[in-house]
Amino acid sequence: MGLLLLLVLSILALCCSTTSVPQEVPRHSPFFLRGCNDADMLAMAAFVLQDINNDLKEGYVLSLNRVSAVQEHKQDGLGSLFYFTLDVLSTTCHVLSKKPWRECKERPMHEQVYGQCKALYYVNMPLRILYLPAYNCTLRPVSRSKIQNMCPDCPIPANLSDPKVLETATETLERYNRDSESEQYSLVKVTHASSQWMFGLSYFVEYLIKESPCIDTTICGYQPTDSGPVGICRGSLGRRFEVKLVNINCDFFKSQALIPGKRKFAVYRRNKKPAQAPSKAVLNGSVQYLPELDDAESQEVDPEEAFPVHLDLTTNPQGEPLDVDFLFRAPLFKKLIVLPFPKEEQPSTECPGRAYFSNPIILPPSESHREFRDYVMIDRR
Repeated sequence: MGLLLLLVLSILALCCSTTSVPQEVPRHSPFFLRGCNDADMLAMAAFVLQDINNDLKEGYVLSLNRVSAVQEHKQDGLGSLFYFTLDVLSTTCHVLSKKPWRECKERPMHEQVYGQCKALYYVNMPLRILYLPAYNCTLRPVSRSKIQNMCPDCPIPANLSDPKVLETATETLERYNRDSESEQYSLVKVTHASSQWMFGLSYFVEYLIKESPCIDTTICGYQPTDSGPVGICRGSLGRRFEVKLVNINCDFFKSQALIPGKRKFAVYRRNKKPAQAPSKAVLNGSVQYLPELDDAESQEVDPEEAFPVHLDLTTNPQGEPLDVDFLFRAPLFKKLIVLPFPKEEQPSTECPGRAYFSNPIILPPSESHREFRDYVMIDRR
C-alpha cells in the first residue's frame, strides 16, 4: 500500500513539473494538446493501462509501447479529463494473474498482438483522484507474411480447435499431474497455440488450469469450467526420431478474492468512499480482436479502418455531464463535462511519442506501411 501511495504521489508531483507547455488546439477548441513524451503524461498513461488491464477478464496483459496522442480538457474547479490514445503490445502474462504490466515480458515478434486503446481519464490533483471512466481497444496479430520474410523458421500460429493442439495440452498436463506431489489439475481452456517444424512438427500451447478432484486425468479428461482458473501452463509436444519430447511449466495466480465493495480500477483518495460507490462506479470498457492485415491491406486500408477504436460517450459537441458523484464525500454542485473524443486531425508537434519497440510491423499502419520497407533493407544490411 505504501508503494502504491508513493506512485500516486509521484504522478501528482510530476503533473506540476517536467512538462512541456500545453498547446491549445486552434479554433477555440476546449482541448489542450499535451506532449506525448512528457514525464507526467507517461506516468499517467501507465496508470491508465494498468486500470484497463485490471478490468479485463480474458486474454493477456497489455503493455505500453508509446503514447500516440493525449489532450486535456480542463474542468471548472474539478481537475481535468484527459483523452489518451495509446499504442499497446501483448505480453506473456494472462490478465487473471493481475500482474502489473511493467512486470510482464512482451511476446516475441512472431507471436505479437498489437493495437491501440483510447481512454478517458479523470484527474483531480488536490483530492488525489485518478479515475478511468471508459476505454476501448482494438488489437490485431502481426502479419504472418512479414514475419516469414524476416524469420522463415519461426513458429506459426495454430488453430486453437486443432486436435493436435488439444492433444498437446492434454498430454503435457498429464505429465505435470504425474510429477505433482500435491494438487491435481484439469484443463479449462487453451489460450494460445503455435507449431514449428524441428525434427518433426512440434506444437506449443498455453492453457488455463483449475483444481481437479480427480486424481487420474486420463479418466477425467476435459471438464467443464465450474470453478475459476488457478494458473496458466505452457507446454510443448514433439518427436525426435522415435522419442516423444514433452515439456511443461505452470505458473499459478495469486488469490484474487475481492474485498467487498472494493473497486476494480484505480481511485486513490484520502477519504473513504461512500457506501453506495460500487453500484454507481460502472466502467465502460471493451476490447475487440481483428484478424491480421496482409501486405496488400496494410498498404491500402485507411488507418482508422485498420484500427477502428471508437470511444464516444457522447456525440453532442457541447458535451454532456459525467456522473462522478460517487468519488466525492458530498454531492457536487458542478458536473464534469465529457466531450466527443478529439479527432486525429488535431495533432501535437510532440506526438506521437517515442516507441519502446520501434519495429514498424507492430506500429499503427499510418507509420508502419511507410517505414517497413526501409526497416527491412537496413536490417538486411
